[in-house]
Amino acid sequence: MIALPPPKAETLAHRDEIIAALRAIVPGEGTISEPIRLKPYETDGLSAYRQPPLAVVLPTSTEQVAAVMRYCHAQGIRVVPRGAGTSLSGGALPLADAVVIGLMRMNRILEVDFEDRLAVVEAGVTNLGITRAVEHEGFFYAPDPSSQLACMIGGNVNMNSGGAHCLKYGVTANNLLGLKFVTPEGEVVEVGGGHLDAVGYDWLGLMTGSEGQLGIITEVTVRILRGPEGARAMLAAFKGTEIAGQAVDAIIGSGIIPVALEFMDRPCIHACEAFAHAGYPLDAEAMLIIEVEGSLQEQDDLLARIKEICQRFDPISLKVATSTEESVAIWKGRKGAFGAVGRISPDYLCMDGTIPTGELPHVLKRIGEMSEQYGLKVANVFHAGDGNLHPLIMFDANDPESFRKAETFGADILKLCVEVGGCLTGEHGVGVEKRDLMPVQFAPHELAQQRKIKSAFDPGWLLNPHKVFPLESAAR
Repeated sequence: MIALPPPKAETLAHRDEIIAALRAIVPGEGTISEPIRLKPYETDGLSAYRQPPLAVVLPTSTEQVAAVMRYCHAQGIRVVPRGAGTSLSGGALPLADAVVIGLMRMNRILEVDFEDRLAVVEAGVTNLGITRAVEHEGFFYAPDPSSQLACMIGGNVNMNSGGAHCLKYGVTANNLLGLKFVTPEGEVVEVGGGHLDAVGYDWLGLMTGSEGQLGIITEVTVRILRGPEGARAMLAAFKGTEIAGQAVDAIIGSGIIPVALEFMDRPCIHACEAFAHAGYPLDAEAMLIIEVEGSLQEQDDLLARIKEICQRFDPISLKVATSTEESVAIWKGRKGAFGAVGRISPDYLCMDGTIPTGELPHVLKRIGEMSEQYGLKVANVFHAGDGNLHPLIMFDANDPESFRKAETFGADILKLCVEVGGCLTGEHGVGVEKRDLMPVQFAPHELAQQRKIKSAFDPGWLLNPHKVFPLESAAR
């Protein structure tokens, strides 16, 4: 079980005074303190853990964020940044003595420059909202997390989110040009801008994936890309998960880079088909969704080569979408996978580890063995092309023993990822979920160096505290 630290008594004692000060900065409905209205902010996508915050503020500008940060820093008050709350690692989990700064009202598209292929947006703009703002000119924003309808760009930067199409286009870090953020002291800082490479230290790289430990992101400059001539998806169904893993390794090893290469096992196939009615093969133990793009001739050539590779592994079926509607249906099932699995299990933990693609058959076999060992079902759905696993461990949160087993099972999966040459997280971040597993991947001196960077930006460790770093190694 994840330990949550006790609140600071002196902060709670001045609650009314703190709320009054916050209301002076963010007036009206922008400051929330009533217990019933705090309920939506007590958890994020890792809903097994809940803690109502001291208060929530909903600023509408960078200036308001800076003013709140200056006040909280002067008073020694902890602050937790929050976007849409879709974090699956507890990245937005508040503390009882913390002020949550919610950025959902900062949702303006500030600039679109089609000539320079960039957009400047506030942190509360949704991932899909960027594409919708530019698609009328044939452009799109490449990273596409499954939660892209709801998740916000500021959170995407904090967790370095990816998505199904990151195999070809990269994750958030590969599509980012600049940031504006507020330091714990309330200073506004801008890094990068409307150009690909900035001079000096890589501050942009440092902030991306920093999980709200170093500053609160308020504006983001992203690359936008020209949309392809066309795209088509295909399904490849196999008799076993290990065989499907071998097919993935063979496709990547051939030098072909599809736009997307997604994996689903039998439990996930059945759940998604019941939800989306996409025509998934219910007799398969594993299925790949493979998408290519380009001209019609290029699509035909790539699909023919991929089909030839898949046929080496004795597939149950191979199906190529013949229309936009069929491709949309295929992706509807995959994009709705997390929600679909929620229909067959009262609760599940969504893990997030990354491995070399050559290790897929071995790791999938071990996950199956662990499932038997713990007596818990698991549904596998993930970005197979870049080895980013998302096993969904099904359990009953009303049964403490079931929850304990699920957490231990998940930890063993992540340890296995590191053991085979991967890492603890691909796109969900560390948060509180993987916090105490950090020593599995990092040596003591490496964690010490990371803590020094945190202390340089946030000497009081007031910003998103008790996340990322193991508790015994945290400075505060």
